[in-house]
Amino acid sequence: MYAVIETGGKQYRVEVGTELEVELLDASAGDAITLDRVLLVADGDEASIGRPLVSGATVSAEVVRQDRADKVISFKYRPKARRRVKKGHRQDFHLLRITDVVLNGRSAAAALEKAAADAKTERQRLEEGAKRQAAEDAALAAKLAARNAPKAEAKADAKTDSKTETKKPAAKASSKPAAKAATKPAAKPPAKSAAKPAAKPTTKKDK
Repeated sequence: MYAVIETGGKQYRVEVGTELEVELLDASAGDAITLDRVLLVADGDEASIGRPLVSGATVSAEVVRQDRADKVISFKYRPKARRRVKKGHRQDFHLLRITDVVLNGRSAAAALEKAAADAKTERQRLEEGAKRQAAEDAALAAKLAARNAPKAEAKADAKTDSKTETKKPAAKASSKPAAKAATKPAAKPPAKSAAKPAAKPTTKKDK
C-alpha cells in the first residue's frame, strides 16, 4: 500500500519505511506526526483518488531530525554597471520516516507485520523440519555403522591371516638358495695339462 501526500506545497509518493525531506514543520526530532492531506491511496489493484483529499485516509510519520540542505549559490550581476552580488543559501528541512498508511481502518504497517510473522513461522517450520531430518539421518548412519562393524573386523582379521600365510613360504624359499650357495665347494682350478706346452715334432736326426 502506498499513498500520495501533500506537505509544504509539494507532493510525495510514500509507503511504510520511506524517508523523505520536507519543509519545516511545527515538530521536533522524535515526535510522531499525522499527515492528513492525502491525495491518493493505492492498495494492490484498488486505488482511492481524492477530490481533492481521500476521506478516511491518514499517513503517520516520525520526525527523524532537523537538518540543512547543501548550499546553493545565487549570483547576480548587471553588465556595464559594475554590479556583482553573490549569495549562498542552505534550506532547512525535516527528515521524516513514514510509519503507517491507514485507509478506512486498514493499516499497511499491520499487514506488513503479519506478513513478516507468517514468513518467520514458515522459516521456523522449515528449520525444525531440517533439524528433525538431520537427526534421523544421524541415527540411521550410527545404526548402519554398528551393524557393519563386526563384518569389517572379520574382514580385517582375514586379511591379516592371509598376509602372514603368504609371508612364511617366501621366507623359506629365500633361505634355501642362500644355504645351497654356502655349501657349494669353490670352483676347481683349471687342469694342469691345459697349461703344458705343445709336444715338439720328431725329426730324422733324433732317430
